[in-house]
Amino acid sequence: MKILLDENLDWRLKRHLPAHKVDSVPLIGWAGVENGELLERAQNLFDIFITMDSKMVRELNIQGSKLVVIVLKAPSNMLSDTFPLMPKVLAQLRTAKAGTVIFISA
Repeated sequence: MKILLDENLDWRLKRHLPAHKVDSVPLIGWAGVENGELLERAQNLFDIFITMDSKMVRELNIQGSKLVVIVLKAPSNMLSDTFPLMPKVLAQLRTAKAGTVIFISA
């Protein structure tokens, strides 16, 4: 699967998502792009969008999108707080359906 990490996440999370093609918003030059446009761009190139921005999913209509949006709930966006959630992310990827939002917490 092709996964995009939001700019609020450390790009090094990709190391914890083996067997998937993982990019990061800043690394592909999309830093600062507004949420609506970001999701519009992402759904044309990626299957999964991972973020910590729960406000985004309340403001935008994800249903009908080609993306699965995964929202991480961790004490902070530091790698030490987010990488322990990656096994749960990997488990969800098996059954995730486009246009859905999945919340993952410790």
